[in-house]
Amino acid sequence: MNTHQARPAFTQRVPRRTLAYLSLVIGVLALSLSALFVRWADAPGTVTVFYRMLTAGVVLLPFLLRMPAGERAPLRKYWYLPVMAGACVALDHGLWSTALGITRIANATLMNYISPLWVALFAWLVWREKLTGKFWAGLAVTLAGTLIFFGAGNLGGFSVNFGDVLATVSSLFFAFYFLITQRSRTHLHTLAYLVPVNWVSAGLLLAFNLASGYALGGYSTATWLAFLGAGLISQTIGYFAISYALGSLPASLVSPTTIASPVITTLLAIPLMGELPRPNQWVGGLILLTGIYLVNRSQ
Repeated sequence: MNTHQARPAFTQRVPRRTLAYLSLVIGVLALSLSALFVRWADAPGTVTVFYRMLTAGVVLLPFLLRMPAGERAPLRKYWYLPVMAGACVALDHGLWSTALGITRIANATLMNYISPLWVALFAWLVWREKLTGKFWAGLAVTLAGTLIFFGAGNLGGFSVNFGDVLATVSSLFFAFYFLITQRSRTHLHTLAYLVPVNWVSAGLLLAFNLASGYALGGYSTATWLAFLGAGLISQTIGYFAISYALGSLPASLVSPTTIASPVITTLLAIPLMGELPRPNQWVGGLILLTGIYLVNRSQ
């Protein structure tokens, strides 16, 4: 759906692409707080992410209802896309938030963000997207930095627990979300896509929490504030910004760029959580950011 057909090609592309890059930066910064909100909340991880999705759904719904009917109309035809994406978000966040209660923040967040590997392989094998040699080189550097950041090369080697496995599985659903969103944004307005995604995800997480017997109330003020922060900052701002960026930028570029999020999370954890990164995390983080730069240069 293109609402700017009357504009000249130059004025149509350049400002929109610049805004997409700005949205991508904002989205990465907002998502960097996700793990901290889960840790700050004195509640099961799936309860925290349920309120995260619910808050975003409630906040964005009035904006969706105020949109012109014509901009919402394609949702009747492509309703299955946000439903699929919502299921992926619920599985991604449910597994990842559970992993945060088992393993370290850096481990869970970083394992979740290996999604660019799955995105690139799927786009290349299934959608036949052409990825240049520069892209693959940049992705290789990105993944190398990720491995070093996680602990490869240490004398003790990798130390993988069940939380790390859950976070890795969650990265598959994170990748599928990116791929579905890239396709959805060719048909649906950002709000017409993102609001149903939040409500579908919230509904699935609610069903899981009720089936698991997790309490949905009775929490402290600090925990409710963590719920609210996760919903307003990480989900509403973060995912809206990423979804908007995916309307102009390919998933094979956006997904690797979001790997900056766990690096920022680790830096924020120094003053906020008292977790000081190890030397390999500093080195791995720099290599990782270099890879992201190369990936962006390749597009």
